Amino acid sequence: MSTHHSSELSFLIAVIAAALTIPCASQAHAAPPLPFHTIEGVGGGAITPMAYLVNPEPISEGALLGKPAFALSYVNFGAKNLDAITVTETIGGRIELGYAGDRLGLGTLPSDIRDATTLDIDRSHLWLHNFNARFLAIKEDTCVYGLSMPAVTTGVHFKVNDGIGNINGRLGGALSAIGYERQNGVDFTVTATKTLSPAILGRPLILTGGLRLSQAAQLGLLGFGDDYHATFEGNLVYLPCDWLIFAYEFRQKANPYDQIPGLIGDEDSWNAFDAAIVLNEHATLVAGYGLFGMCCNTRADNAWWLQLKYEF
Repeated sequence: MSTHHSSELSFLIAVIAAALTIPCASQAHAAPPLPFHTIEGVGGGAITPMAYLVNPEPISEGALLGKPAFALSYVNFGAKNLDAITVTETIGGRIELGYAGDRLGLGTLPSDIRDATTLDIDRSHLWLHNFNARFLAIKEDTCVYGLSMPAVTTGVHFKVNDGIGNINGRLGGALSAIGYERQNGVDFTVTATKTLSPAILGRPLILTGGLRLSQAAQLGLLGFGDDYHATFEGNLVYLPCDWLIFAYEFRQKANPYDQIPGLIGDEDSWNAFDAAIVLNEHATLVAGYGLFGMCCNTRADNAWWLQLKYEF
């Protein structure tokens, strides 16, 4: 990882570690606003999760099911684009089930492959299906040895890629030669989130840090390798007023594949900047800008996205 990304990671870890040393308060602060959906279909920002579950409150006292949430997202990667359909349902305030269907438009990649190899992959897009289950293991503000604990959520994320196996076959196993093993994989996550009291900065500041174990190449949009890699992900969320939210996200990326010069480049860590407007008690509109580095054969250092999320 570059020195620039190392300094960002060190800063995030230092801020989050400081938050975890806050002693238990005599009264719990108000609950933070609900998160939006990541493009992988869990509660969080655009690219990183938060430990808070989406719509966790039961419909009524003693009810098992909360209200579902639904979102539509569009991400422009420059030469490529991604559409995401996401839905979540929280059960009993402790289990979040989510799904995301991600369609990646391949842009110039098919023509670049054809120019380099004379082979036609016969596809203009890929689909990645994400099936998520997260469990709220520790509720926020649980007091342990005099310290106020963050919310801690563990997650299992089943991913199925529709298309990458066919592309590998049409390329005569070229992806297998650089590390591709299969079109499905499982990610494991542990995420901790803590909201600092508004008394500290005048308004709520939400800090999140987590670890991910994954075999995925570009979230799984390029398939999965054979070895698991541990990466850090985190975000800072600030609420300057009740209807406006600003966030910064960092997601460390691994390199499960070797390179194919001009076609498949090394993965870069992702940086994202979000702004969200709370339209009403049900709907949130999110816009963002990202520095995502290499995305296969092109760079995505001026990515942008929009999301409309609705909670029933």
